[in-house]
Amino acid sequence: MSSFLFLITTLLSLLASFAVADGNKTLGVTYDGRSLIINGKREILFSGSIHYTRSTPDMWPDLIQKAKRGGLNVIQTYVFWNIHEPVQGQYNFQGQYDLVKFIKMIGEHGMYASLRLGPFIQAEWNHGGLPYWLREVQNITFRSDNEPFKYHMKKYVTMIIKKMKNEKLFASQGGPIILVQIENEYSTIQLAYREKGNKYVQWTGNLAVGMNIGVPWVMCKQKDAPDPIINTCNGRYCGDTFTGPNKPNKPSLWTENWTAQFRVYGDPPSQRSVEDLAFSTARFISRNGTLINYYMYHGGTNFGRTSANFVTTRYYDEAPLDEFGLQREPKWGHLKDLHRALKLCKKALLWGYPSVKKLGQDLEAIVYEGHGACAAFLSNNSTYMEKTISFRGRNYYLPSKSISILPDCQTVVYNTQTIVSQHNSRNFVPSVVANKRLSWDWETYTESIPTFEQLENKATNPLELFNLTKDTTDYAWYSMIANASPVLIVASLGHALVAFVNGEYVGNGHGSHLDKSFVFRKPIKLKEGPNHIQILGSVVGFPDSGAYMEKRFAGPHRVEILGLNTGTLELTKNRWAHQVGLYGEEAKIFTLGGLNKVKWTKIEGKRPALTWFKTHFDAPEGNHPIAIQMNRMGKGMIWINGQSIGRYWISYLSPLGQPTQSEYHIPRSYLKPTGNLMVILEEEEEARPEEIKFVVVDRDTICSYISDIHPPPVQSWGSKNNVSEYTANNRKASAVLTCPDFKVITNVQFASYGDSIGICGGYQYGNCNAQDTKEVVERFCLGKHTCQIPFEKELLIRNWDPCPNVKKSLAVQVKCGFK
Repeated sequence: MSSFLFLITTLLSLLASFAVADGNKTLGVTYDGRSLIINGKREILFSGSIHYTRSTPDMWPDLIQKAKRGGLNVIQTYVFWNIHEPVQGQYNFQGQYDLVKFIKMIGEHGMYASLRLGPFIQAEWNHGGLPYWLREVQNITFRSDNEPFKYHMKKYVTMIIKKMKNEKLFASQGGPIILVQIENEYSTIQLAYREKGNKYVQWTGNLAVGMNIGVPWVMCKQKDAPDPIINTCNGRYCGDTFTGPNKPNKPSLWTENWTAQFRVYGDPPSQRSVEDLAFSTARFISRNGTLINYYMYHGGTNFGRTSANFVTTRYYDEAPLDEFGLQREPKWGHLKDLHRALKLCKKALLWGYPSVKKLGQDLEAIVYEGHGACAAFLSNNSTYMEKTISFRGRNYYLPSKSISILPDCQTVVYNTQTIVSQHNSRNFVPSVVANKRLSWDWETYTESIPTFEQLENKATNPLELFNLTKDTTDYAWYSMIANASPVLIVASLGHALVAFVNGEYVGNGHGSHLDKSFVFRKPIKLKEGPNHIQILGSVVGFPDSGAYMEKRFAGPHRVEILGLNTGTLELTKNRWAHQVGLYGEEAKIFTLGGLNKVKWTKIEGKRPALTWFKTHFDAPEGNHPIAIQMNRMGKGMIWINGQSIGRYWISYLSPLGQPTQSEYHIPRSYLKPTGNLMVILEEEEEARPEEIKFVVVDRDTICSYISDIHPPPVQSWGSKNNVSEYTANNRKASAVLTCPDFKVITNVQFASYGDSIGICGGYQYGNCNAQDTKEVVERFCLGKHTCQIPFEKELLIRNWDPCPNVKKSLAVQVKCGFK
C-alpha cells in the first residue's frame, strides 16, 4: 500500500470511528475504522495461536502464562471438526480436546480468546479439519453452494456456537471470546467454483451473522466478506500487502503473521528471523493495524495421525514457544519488548491523527499525533544500507530494514533490528533413568505378510487408498497372484508403499509433499508357478488445502511386471485382494490389553520390515520436557502407554543429508513414574531400536549480545504526561540475563568484551578480548536468577585496553541450574 493510499484510508477510518463513542459501556465487542471496542474500550491486541489439540491440558496453563508474560492479550485457536465429530453424530470434547476448558482457562488468566471456527481450517491438519465421513455423503461438494455440505456445516457450526453460549464464553456474556472466524482463506479457491463460490461466501456470512453472538465475525483473505463481517489479512508482510478492510468502518486486523514455516518430511531447517517478524509487526501497527496474531505462538505436536500429508509430527517448532513450550530466545523476548514499546504508543495510535513524511530514499516517518499524545515510527526500508536521519531536529541511527519506535516522538525505546533481549540454546540431555533398560530390554513381533487367499476384500483393480482406509489407519494391504518375470513396477498416487513378493521384502518407495505420486521400480525374484505380489500402501495424512478436496485420491493405480522375454505384463486388472490396517493395529498390541495377543521374542539377528518393537522404561528424572531420539530407525509410529505420539520418518533425508525431524515429543502427562510401555511399528528393514535414546529438553544455556548501538532495555522506559522517561536507575545499554524456572546462574561459560564471533551456544573469541570480562560477569551474575551487566568500558576494562581501535561488543553465555 502506498503512503498516500495508507493516509487516505486511515483518515476515512478515523472519520468512521467517530460514529462510536468510547464511553459506550455495553457488554460485548463492537468496532469502527480504528479498532475493536471491547466492553466500550478501544484496544491494541497482540494475539498468538496456541492450538489445544497440539498440546496436553497439563501444558495449557504454562503456555498461556508465557504468552501473557510475552505481552499478548489474546489467544487464538482453530476448532477441529474431525476431532470433535470423528464419527457422524458422535462427539468428543474430552482430555486435550476439551475446548470449553481451554477457553475458560484463557479467561481465567485475564486474556481474550479468538475462535477460528472454520469448519475448514487447513492448519496443516489432517483433511483440513473436515471429518472423513463427510466425503461419503451423497452428492457432496466441499466448500461450495452445495446443499449437502451446507446442511452439515450449519449443523456443526450451530453445535459449537451453542456450546460456547451455554458456557457463557462470548464477551457479550462476560466471557473471553472477542472474535470468531468463519471459513478460512476461501478466496484462494473461490474461482474454481465460479458462481457457486460467490454464493457460498454470501451464505456463509449470513449463517455466521445469524448466530447473534454479540462479537464480530471475521473472514481471512476474503476481500468480498459480506457486511458486517471484517475481512482480515494473512501473510508475512501485511503492512505492505494488505489493501485494507473492504469498508472504512472496519478495522485493520492481521489474523496470521507467520512466525516460521511449517515443515514437511524432506525439508531442511528453516527460520524466520525475529528481526523480520518484529519489522513486519511494527509496520502493520504503524499503518493503522490494531490486531496482530502470531501464527503460531506455540506450534506443538501433531499427535497420532493428525498431521496433513507429509507434515512432520513437530509443528512450528521455531515459534516464540518451541514444540515443548520452552521460550525460544531471542524470538520470545524481542517480541515482548516490541509489545511493550507499542503499548507505550497506545494513546497516540488509538486517538491521534496519522501523517507520513518521506525522509529520503527508502526512509519515512509515520507519526500519530493528537489528544496530547505523539508517537513516531522511523522506517529504513533498505535491505542493505544503514542510515542516519534527521527528524524534528534530532539525528537517529537506523540499521537496514528496521523501524525505530518513539512513543513520545523524541526517544527511541526500541528498534526492530537491534535485539536487546537475551538469546538461548536448546539442549537435549540423555536421561540416565529412562535409558537404563533400553539397550537390552527390547522384544519384537513381525507382521505376517498376507497372501491373496487370506484377504477377503476382492476387486478387479487396486482400490483407492483414502476410500479404503477411511482415515482409520495409515495402512492397507494389496495382494494379487502373478506368473511372470523380474522387475516390479508400481505407479502410485501416494503416499508411500512397502513391497513384498512371496512374503519376501523387495523395497519401499514414497512421494513428497509437492508431488504425492511416484513410481516404485525394483528387481524381484520369482518362483515357478503362482507368485504373490504384496503391497502395503500407506498414507501420510490426508490433504488439507485446495479445491475439490473430496475428489483427491491415493494408493497404487497401475501395477506391471517388466519381463525379459515376454515384455511388460499389465497386472492392474488382474484381480486384487485388500485388507485395511495391520494385525498389530487391530489387536492393539501397543496397549497393555493387547500385548499378549501376539508372541514377542528377543531381538536376534535380522530385523525384517513391518516389525513391532516393545520395551519398558521409567520416567526421566526431573520435570523438564521429554523427547525420544529415533536414531537408526526408518519410518513408522510410536505409542507410549497406548497413546500415539505420532509418525516418525528418519529415513527421509533433507537435501542436507539429515532427517527433517529426529526428536519426538513425549508429554510427561503420558507417563507413570515407572514401568512405562513403549511400542514402535517400524516399516523398513534392519532397524536398530537399541540406538534409541530418551532425552530431557532444556534451554538453560542463555546469552546476551550488546553493543554501543543498543538502547537500554525497553522495560527501563515508562510514560509520564505522554513523554517517555526512564523508570530504572541505569540509563545505558546493558546485558540482561534471566534463568528459566526459578533457576540460577551456575556457570559463566563465555564472556568477551571485544570482537567475538558466533551465536549462543557457540561463541568464540575473536582477535580482541578484554581479559577481565569473565571475572566482571561472574561478579554480577553467579548464583543469581537474573542479572544486569552495564555496557560500560570503565567497568569491563579495569586495567588496560588490548585493542583501543576496535569497536567492541559484549557477548556473554551462562549456564542455569538449581542451587
